[in-house]
Amino acid sequence: MRLMLVSRRVVVAGLLLTAVGGHLAPSWASSALGEATEVRGDVRRKRATKDELLAVGSELFENDRVHTNVDSYATLNLGTDTRVLLGAETELLVDSFIAGQGGTLELGTGRMVFDRPEGLPKVDVAVRTAFGMIGVRGTKFFCGPSRAAFAVFVEHGSVTVARGGVTKIVAAGQGVEFHHRGDAPSEPVNWGEARIKEAYASVGLTR
Repeated sequence: MRLMLVSRRVVVAGLLLTAVGGHLAPSWASSALGEATEVRGDVRRKRATKDELLAVGSELFENDRVHTNVDSYATLNLGTDTRVLLGAETELLVDSFIAGQGGTLELGTGRMVFDRPEGLPKVDVAVRTAFGMIGVRGTKFFCGPSRAAFAVFVEHGSVTVARGGVTKIVAAGQGVEFHHRGDAPSEPVNWGEARIKEAYASVGLTR
């Protein structure tokens, strides 16, 4: 009888835990991290198993995956003062983001520009890529294919780029490259205006 009572208590406790979790989940899940402010062409969002078109005004939530197709571009606002511009044939996972604090993004394929105005308090953002990890503290930078390499270019502020046990600090006006996955980042060098314009044009941005 005692064993039966203990088992019953465990079951009831489990039911209560499930009920409490079920009550809290919608509140947590309903917190939008941002929204799409510009969409050109065929842009899609995958949330769990649901795949749908992304439109201007569509809210973004944790673990949303945004994919732009050929000749398609998107601008995503995260929080109140950060925007991410996606070029064509790009996939970005919005892993997490908290306004004023930062978060984690994952660039699966393609290219992006992370843009946060100068003069604002610093936020900690990490961008995962197949070539390395980019550590951001309030800045504007490009990352993605550029002239036969995967590159990171910083417009203002600075970022750290790490891979293969090597970390490079990339300052304003500089860029680093990776020619193969697994390579360490190159030494930072200053980029010329023509290459900067090419990189920005690839995400639909005019310098």
